[in-house]
Amino acid sequence: MKSHLIFATAAIGLILSGHAHAEEKTIGLSWNSKENEIVGKWEEYLQSEAARQGKEAGLEFRFVINVADNDPTRQAANIEDLINQGVDLIIARGEDSAAIGSSIRAAKRSEIPFITFDHGSTSVQPDAHVSGDSYNQAKSTAEAFVALMKEKGVEGQCIELQGALKDVNAVNRSKAWHEVTENSGVVTTLQSVPTEWNPEIFRSGTVNAFRANPNANCLFLGSDFAISAVRSALESMDKWAPAGDPKHVYIATQDLFPEAVKAMEDGYIDVGTTFDAYEHAKEAIRVAITLIGGGDPECAPEGCLAAGRIATPANIATLENLWSRQ
Repeated sequence: MKSHLIFATAAIGLILSGHAHAEEKTIGLSWNSKENEIVGKWEEYLQSEAARQGKEAGLEFRFVINVADNDPTRQAANIEDLINQGVDLIIARGEDSAAIGSSIRAAKRSEIPFITFDHGSTSVQPDAHVSGDSYNQAKSTAEAFVALMKEKGVEGQCIELQGALKDVNAVNRSKAWHEVTENSGVVTTLQSVPTEWNPEIFRSGTVNAFRANPNANCLFLGSDFAISAVRSALESMDKWAPAGDPKHVYIATQDLFPEAVKAMEDGYIDVGTTFDAYEHAKEAIRVAITLIGGGDPECAPEGCLAAGRIATPANIATLENLWSRQ
């Protein structure tokens, strides 16, 4: 079965820097797909962090990388290839959260530590799971949004555009939003619209919710990957306007995808928390080094979760290592 293999050295110049006897280790990195541009940034950050953290730990990392093109069967074969090559550790973003369990079992039989990345396993537990903290992400956004409404003296009457309710990240984000806002005294959620992560439902759901709730003045988005659809909806109602304009609809969001960065810079999005590719990669390499050394990465029961960073129009230009701007 065809496998797209890429060989990369994640740490260079160690001999020149005095680490002539750095121990070489190989990380097998299995992507389910590379359709989304964040995956390319994850890969870049994983390699740069492996070089930086590896140097500090006296290790030199080499990566063997493969891509499954959204095919769970291909991904299983790709991971089997990594096991047969004798990599020291596997990091995998699984296409199928149940099917990835068979690959985890195979790695365990070969005594190779296994980290699930971003997408967890619902069957066999890996040695560690690394992802973003979706609950904390929405909690920090909601808290910042409540503070903004209090500062502006505005009573927020919000429409919530939820993600797919079978997606744990979407559920966590909705839960945190409601827990913070329901007792805030300044933000009320008038209607929650499940979108199934479908941009067309983001658009139609926004229009229909505002028609049903003409007094609505704010939105909470489960993710801003579909901000263009939300913009289209608001423009159709003459409600797409920057902060300071009387027609401005306050927007709180999650992730800060590239188009959302521009919308925030221009004042259309008021607050959001990043889905932080750099912090995810940094944590994954920390965990990898710990597992390779036989240690305990001390993850919480739900995994080693990396928190995002609060972004606003005031600080968006100064956030370092923001994948969506780079």
